[in-house]
Amino acid sequence: MSNVNRDDKLQQIIEVERQLSEIQDVDVLLERILTETRRIVNADAGSIYVSEGNMLKIKYGQNDTHLKELAPGEKLPYTFFAFPINEKQICGYVALSGKPLNIKDCYNLPEDTPYKFNKNTDLTTDYRTQSMYTLPLKMANGNLLGVLQIINRKNSDGRVVPFSEEDELLISHFAANAVQALQRAYLTSNMVKRMLRMAEFRDPKETYLHVERVSSYALEIYDRWAFNHNVPENEIHRYRDNLKIAAKFHDVGKVGISDVILKKTFPRFTDEERNIMKGHTCIGAQLFEPPESFLDEMSQEIALHHHDRWDGGETGYPGNIQLSQFSILEGVVPCAEPLKGKSIPLSARIVAVADVFDALSHKRCYKEAWSIDDAFAEIQNNAGSQFDPEVVLAFMQVRDRICSIQMAFPD
Repeated sequence: MSNVNRDDKLQQIIEVERQLSEIQDVDVLLERILTETRRIVNADAGSIYVSEGNMLKIKYGQNDTHLKELAPGEKLPYTFFAFPINEKQICGYVALSGKPLNIKDCYNLPEDTPYKFNKNTDLTTDYRTQSMYTLPLKMANGNLLGVLQIINRKNSDGRVVPFSEEDELLISHFAANAVQALQRAYLTSNMVKRMLRMAEFRDPKETYLHVERVSSYALEIYDRWAFNHNVPENEIHRYRDNLKIAAKFHDVGKVGISDVILKKTFPRFTDEERNIMKGHTCIGAQLFEPPESFLDEMSQEIALHHHDRWDGGETGYPGNIQLSQFSILEGVVPCAEPLKGKSIPLSARIVAVADVFDALSHKRCYKEAWSIDDAFAEIQNNAGSQFDPEVVLAFMQVRDRICSIQMAFPD
């Protein structure tokens, strides 16, 4: 690599590292770390894993060769699996040794290596894994955060070549700064989990798995919506990072609703009780008042407006309300002009679909779970009335990934 190319590459890495430092959501950050690491050394594929006890759990897998076989805007299947950390697998070996591993050809490993390469994935996907670089993601104190694995480095002619010593230096430098960004994101994640745990203590329906699913659905819906609307890449990165976190706070306002109402199962709500229950939108929004960041703003608009209807119908709430009009002591949402159409923030329109779908497709104390087909049909049938039709279109276009998320986060 020439000095000019090296300098350009380092400048690229410095800019990406700056961008990583601004990402707040752990999952979004992990995906971006994998993408950018591959881009730095022109690797065709890769995966990133997180450490959970004595297990490694895949978070993201990428493969440009397979991606090119899909229609524009489509993604590879959502993958999820975990395996024990041991030296029999390459990622496990790297996790235990704490050292990077550079393999020129996974099909020609020395016989004395304790680890083996599993060819089954290649056989089922018609792919040929050749060069592979795997490195641990470790904190300064030595604790393992995860493992990053990149596959099939390509030269300027598009041929697969081994990862060079120069590649190793670039990746190591980038990974060290990526870990710092990850540590900051984990701090944010832990704070969010504590807030959500408080909501779960109050309302058993607001489980951690429910909010994780809604948050993950929302991200998939937005990605497809953004593709359909030709949203610039830098805007997508900023929006999706905040959406992934903000969507988790959609019902956090239920912490301010009386247990007598919140945990009531039968008989159903009286009109007065239902009006008090609607107040969770305003209470949730007030938790982010005054908003001090884009994340605060989005969290507030989702909490406040994810029950407003696209057509402005009377079952939507709370409408075009000012938070100063709502009193927690009184508890009842005052009458307000309906909010409809694109007056409802995009983030709230997306979460509205994600939240209703998850509620329909999972058991609640007052109902059985709907079938997946019936839940999708209900969302589709309400496009243009309860839901933004363009958001529903994006939702239907990512059906396979929505179903995979359900399987990854079962109750």
